[in-house]
Amino acid sequence: MSYLSPSEFAVKMIDAGESKVFMSTRDTVIRAFMAGAILALAAAFAITVTVQTGEPLVGALLFPVGFCMLYLLGFDLLTGVFTLVPLALIDRRPGVTARSVLRNWTLVFFGNFAGAFTVAVMMAVIFTYAFTTDPSEVAQKIAVIGEGRTVGYADHGAAGMLTLFIRGVLCNWMVSTGVVAAMMSDSVSGKVIGMWMPILVFFYMGFEHSIVNMFLFPSGLMLGGEFSLSDYLLWNEIPTVVGNLVGGLTFVGLTLYATHARTGTQRGRPPAPRPAEAVQDEEKPADAPVS
Repeated sequence: MSYLSPSEFAVKMIDAGESKVFMSTRDTVIRAFMAGAILALAAAFAITVTVQTGEPLVGALLFPVGFCMLYLLGFDLLTGVFTLVPLALIDRRPGVTARSVLRNWTLVFFGNFAGAFTVAVMMAVIFTYAFTTDPSEVAQKIAVIGEGRTVGYADHGAAGMLTLFIRGVLCNWMVSTGVVAAMMSDSVSGKVIGMWMPILVFFYMGFEHSIVNMFLFPSGLMLGGEFSLSDYLLWNEIPTVVGNLVGGLTFVGLTLYATHARTGTQRGRPPAPRPAEAVQDEEKPADAPVS
């Protein structure tokens, strides 16, 4: 079948979380590295398209190509494991512990960062001819993004921090919806369509994705952005990671688990009305002739 029912893909979500818990350290890090690298390339691609066309919607329409590639290749993003892995713990799968969940998150975080940072360095080299020329127009755009999404939030104080956190929540609500949407179908085309829609929403709306930011902000620092490493960590990466965790787990993982994997007991339902013919047969005398 090309579509799975919610009760079916809810089980797939739990199974996926369990498999990630028991994955070897080597495989976890490799898959996380490649996921971070591919998503970083997709972000660089989308920004390039936006700058060259002057239309952010075009960049947002094309950005999901990176997410689709990394998912189909079986690589892991922190945003996805935030949503799926805890379900194996909540479902009490044998051998899954809070410690093993935290281990997975930590390995994926550093693997994603290494992959995204590697691409950030490569793209900085490309944008500046190995730091021998002034940054290109795309590079200048990346630097401006870095400034706006760090010191831009800091300028608003607590209100800026709350805004950053909520953008992180909304981001992984959409991204994790894309992860789950890919499980709704057994066909490649169905998976791609399911993923494309929520990823488009998150990118065009400017929500905060911790892995995309692992590319944007190191790039911005290398390309002359007027913000510091501490600005990046305090006024973007750390609150974004927390927001991504809350958004994915609360609005996607737990809600789908609660209503599809652990469906509540149905309320009392009245018995279905009996067919009229059956009622008439019961009312006939025992010795009535059968027509």
